[in-house]
Amino acid sequence: MKQGIYALLKGRFLISDDAMKNWRFILFCTLLAIIMIAFSHNAEKKVHEIARINKEVKELRSEFVDTRKRLMQLKMESTIINRVSALGIKPSETPPQKLIIKRNLK
Repeated sequence: MKQGIYALLKGRFLISDDAMKNWRFILFCTLLAIIMIAFSHNAEKKVHEIARINKEVKELRSEFVDTRKRLMQLKMESTIINRVSALGIKPSETPPQKLIIKRNLK
């Protein structure tokens, strides 16, 4: 048992006669580890990008709601009357009349 651990620590399995089989397995495991690390970094990058985009969407939605609120306030009749009164324009005292035109089609 002690001899086996000592041989493992010295790396004799890498220089023995059938070491090529061991090297192939080590290289295969190393390649798999590199691929796994690359995919992990790629997934982490996408998670950060999704978080950034979600934050941007929330900010744009907030800006949209604020702009829509200001538009609704500007469209109110009282706001329009207040803004055009400075120009000397005031609302009509008499309501508009509806004109009905009848045509005879001959």
